[in-house]
Amino acid sequence: MASRFLVMLLIAGAIFGGLGYAKYRQVQTMVEKYSAPKPPTPVAAVTVREASWPRIIESTGSLTAVQDSFVTNEIPGIVSALHFDSGQEVAAGAVLVSLDATVDLATLGGLQAELELARLQHERAKKLVKDHTLSQADYDEVLAKETRLRAEVAAQQATIAKKTLRAPFAGTLGIRRVDLGDYLAAGSSVVSLQTLAPIYLDSSIPERYIAELKTGQEILLHSQTYGEERFSGRLTAIEPGADPATRMVRIRAEFPNADKRLRPGMFVDLKLVQANADKVLALPETAISYSPYGNSVFLIVETPEGLVVERKPVETGRTRAGDVAITKGLTAGNRVVAVGQNKLRNGVKVEVAEDPTLQPDSP
Repeated sequence: MASRFLVMLLIAGAIFGGLGYAKYRQVQTMVEKYSAPKPPTPVAAVTVREASWPRIIESTGSLTAVQDSFVTNEIPGIVSALHFDSGQEVAAGAVLVSLDATVDLATLGGLQAELELARLQHERAKKLVKDHTLSQADYDEVLAKETRLRAEVAAQQATIAKKTLRAPFAGTLGIRRVDLGDYLAAGSSVVSLQTLAPIYLDSSIPERYIAELKTGQEILLHSQTYGEERFSGRLTAIEPGADPATRMVRIRAEFPNADKRLRPGMFVDLKLVQANADKVLALPETAISYSPYGNSVFLIVETPEGLVVERKPVETGRTRAGDVAITKGLTAGNRVVAVGQNKLRNGVKVEVAEDPTLQPDSP
């Protein structure tokens, strides 16, 4: 019985001994793992470079037709003929609408007959006054009658002419607002007419830029309608002073718009390009860590033990095409971490992989 107990004791000791040894080896392995030096963290790096950025004033505005009006009738009448289609291109003076002028033409015929009679009476009166068989007073009365009728004929012809509505300038017609047989009171809107090429851009710029505005400056226009496409135009007019209520200066630019894709009323973003350029230190925006307590970058520093990163506070300026200007905190040639700053801290060893796609523009 004693020998059997001894055997069981030896077996239990062997089992517990084996488990203890396995646990010991596991602890040893973990200690070796965490005590071994960590490999450097791979990072993408970007070099701070000097860049020449054009000075740009940004704002918003709306497009306005160079000429924009509604074709209206000066005198009332009934529409007897339509000579255009909605959306049609027309030349200056093109006939658009004819109003019924039947009664006016009949009245004109009667006036012209009276005028012809008055002319004949005037011719006879001239001969009679020469022969002294007609008094000067009677002659003056005949002459006045002819003159009055001539004026009435001219007035009636003008009335008839006004019953033919013409395009006041060349442009693109809008949607027709009248139909055949409509009675148009004086001043009724018939159709809109706009000149689309060229086209104006009206905007307002903060007064602090007034000294930098000059006619002829290039303006770049962007509309969400056409994605990232830019349209180029020129500054043509500057309001002499700023609006005292808003402290803004109104400006107007002209765009060729030969393809007529830009339309009046469109809301657009604009960039006014200055003649002078600024020298800046540029970095991709991805290299900046933004926080309420200040912006920073991870500067890559060489040490005897290798490359390490240090958090460096920076001050930023304006942005351009995904890059940001650094106004304070870095110098040209510094290398900083381009992406993935959230996995870094001061003193962490890194391994640099330069990424040319992250290098800032330096025109």
